[in-house]
Amino acid sequence: MPEDAPLLRLTGVSRTYARREVLHRIDLDLSAGECVALLGHNGSGKSTLLRIAAGRDTPTTGTVTFDGLPMDENDPRVRARVAVVGDTAACYPDLTVREHLQLVAVAHGVDEAEDWIDHVLADRLLSEHARSLPAALSSGQLQSLLLATALVRPRDLLLLDEPEQRLDPDARRRLAELIAAETEGGVGVLLVTHHAELARSVADRVLVLRDGALIADGTPDEVLTGGADGVTWLGGDAEGGR
Repeated sequence: MPEDAPLLRLTGVSRTYARREVLHRIDLDLSAGECVALLGHNGSGKSTLLRIAAGRDTPTTGTVTFDGLPMDENDPRVRARVAVVGDTAACYPDLTVREHLQLVAVAHGVDEAEDWIDHVLADRLLSEHARSLPAALSSGQLQSLLLATALVRPRDLLLLDEPEQRLDPDARRRLAELIAAETEGGVGVLLVTHHAELARSVADRVLVLRDGALIADGTPDEVLTGGADGVTWLGGDAEGGR
């Protein structure tokens, strides 16, 4: 891949379900070491776009490439280099917190896995819960576990679906620090979020979706203060012309 080519590229991506178009010709480039935040109200198409970016869904029209090649969740290259943090349904009810991380580390051939697992547990404030099952965790601790499963494995691209959900303000601060550390280390991050201040603090670019269409794409200062196409992000909704 040429040095200046994007790590992730979506070109003309649309998605139709039962004749309802939920995404309308989306173009998105994400480079290594860059964080792009995607905002929009519920039903705007954010999670659909993330699933397509991860290779977990197929666009009706358009293309998705990772490192210059077609994105496919079943491609071993993608599995080795793309980490996705979704919802808590991904947890196994009969595995402890540590066993979740051991499973991921072994699957990705992590060297000195136990030492690294200890580090990740401490980083996500889960050390005291290492032997706990998911049912014994709070909602915020479950979210921290999902983040930990991404941190314990190698990755070049990190896809986050509303990772701030169920986190208290201190945990959101630590989430912002985590994302900053990822991009500083060269990882590309696509962040789907409802939290404008999180996007402002970590994103290089902010995109806003409304009814499946991209209505803003710019720096956080441009998009979150109304400078990009007259769009302002207002507490979970995007409004134009203000």
